[in-house]
Amino acid sequence: MRMSGRTSLFLLAFGVWSWIIWVTFARNLWESDRAWAADGSPTAYFVVHLVLTVVSFVLGTIIGIIGWRGWRARNQTKE
Repeated sequence: MRMSGRTSLFLLAFGVWSWIIWVTFARNLWESDRAWAADGSPTAYFVVHLVLTVVSFVLGTIIGIIGWRGWRARNQTKE
């Protein structure tokens, strides 16, 4: 399958954007009062949002890698 340069850059940018957003979210989640019970254990809120964050990191990474590979392949075919 061939991917255009525009699509490759979009996927790569999406992967980078995903990491920027979710790192910020994870930091805010860790510092949230709703994330920790009085005894210091994680709450259901924390667990659910941590799973969401991890899945988003994985998907963002995969999408970014696809974009990077598409961009590299596009540049190699021009040579």
